[in-house]
Amino acid sequence: MRALAIATLALQVAFGAQAQIPDTPAGRQLAGWLAAFNNPDHQALRHFLEVNAPDRLAQIDRAFGFRAQTGGFEFRKVDESAPTRLAVLAQERASDQFARIEIRVDSTEPHRIISLSISGAPRPAELGIPRLSEAALLADLRSKLDQDAAADRFAGAVLVAKDGKPVFDTAYGLADRERRTPNTLNTRFRLGSMNKMFTAVSVLQLVQAGKLTLDAPLATYLPDYPNKDAASRVTIHQLLTHTGGTGDFFGPEYAAHRLELRSIQDYVARFGTRDLAFAPGSKWEYSNYGFILLGAVIERVSGTTYYDYVASHVYAPAGMSSTGSDPEDSIVANRAIGYTRAAGAGGWQSNAETLPYRGTSAGGGYSTVGDLLRFATALREHKLLNPHFTELLTTGKVDAAMGKYAYGFADRTTGGMRFVGHGGGAPGMNGDLEIDPQSGYVVAVLSNLDPPAATRISEFIINRLPNAAAGKGRAP
Repeated sequence: MRALAIATLALQVAFGAQAQIPDTPAGRQLAGWLAAFNNPDHQALRHFLEVNAPDRLAQIDRAFGFRAQTGGFEFRKVDESAPTRLAVLAQERASDQFARIEIRVDSTEPHRIISLSISGAPRPAELGIPRLSEAALLADLRSKLDQDAAADRFAGAVLVAKDGKPVFDTAYGLADRERRTPNTLNTRFRLGSMNKMFTAVSVLQLVQAGKLTLDAPLATYLPDYPNKDAASRVTIHQLLTHTGGTGDFFGPEYAAHRLELRSIQDYVARFGTRDLAFAPGSKWEYSNYGFILLGAVIERVSGTTYYDYVASHVYAPAGMSSTGSDPEDSIVANRAIGYTRAAGAGGWQSNAETLPYRGTSAGGGYSTVGDLLRFATALREHKLLNPHFTELLTTGKVDAAMGKYAYGFADRTTGGMRFVGHGGGAPGMNGDLEIDPQSGYVVAVLSNLDPPAATRISEFIINRLPNAAAGKGRAP
């Protein structure tokens, strides 16, 4: 108890009075909710909600799943405070992710909870994570992965490389829970939207070859596109940067026909009559359908299928022998089963009922962490594009949710280090590739669990990697 009091006092001195939850009606309710949410005994949260927020009991299974995913929250800082309203910043116990938790309570006793919301938030500058030496990072990473694997928060493969050579590569958990087949470094994991990197490289190859023009409208290459007005207004550049207003295809119509959509042209035929969601170039909005259209352009210009093009022009020159987009009903050696936590299902379930017929130019293929390193190395060594087009591919163009968006790559700065790459996620799959062009570090993480299983591990690594600009990280 004495040690706890000393630690609490030190925290208050370091971060000031704001490091305490205010003694207000809203503050007392938030403190009670945090204690109940963080308690491993489910009855604690159930009892708290019965007394203080009975209308939230219907969502308690979702709350339990969220707690398993986050590990709970630790209060860090007050953001806004009033007697009946409080917003604080808290950190997930299982990751570096910060959240903004906002609570509103009734003004009269017993001050029941009116609303409680949780949203992602940036890490405060004063709570920055120190960069480590490589040895210290890898020791902490191994401990983190052991903990997350034991808590069933991570199953997959992790690779950290420097100048093309792995310095850490290990697999965790099961590729098939029924057969108890372990994940290995040769396990093929579904990529989700990470396919967009391969699509963007393919488009830039065709631009480099003089077969495509970035500022040309879609109609130049797809003159028979069903919505001619949309095709005349949206450019290749806008499709590559998610600024074309082409929207998404996920939704009830996709769900009803997902197994009928077997080719890029099937997607265009079903969704190609839709109007644009906004004027092209007016804003950034992530668009899976925009990358479907890029796949259609690749097919029209190259005269071959999207799948054959990327196999010949991306996977082969990079040496990616374990990457592809074969249909889900085909036998693919070492392809992991994806597992998702369906609400109220009581544990991990196969994601088979959510999968498309096969991956597309927008996402859904499969790969290994080793092949992702080969892809990153091929980019760096200009085996896929010349230096000019490699730079054009990966340099941010527009402000986006993940920093700046380039062409099929995110471009962001974290803790003074620049990373380019792309993540992907859907039920039962999550992955991330991060490349630091200056230091030569590459981070590849793939998981056969729901997001953010892999993303959290990737963030843990890039937040602590040695900074090449500074020349070193903190020693162990």
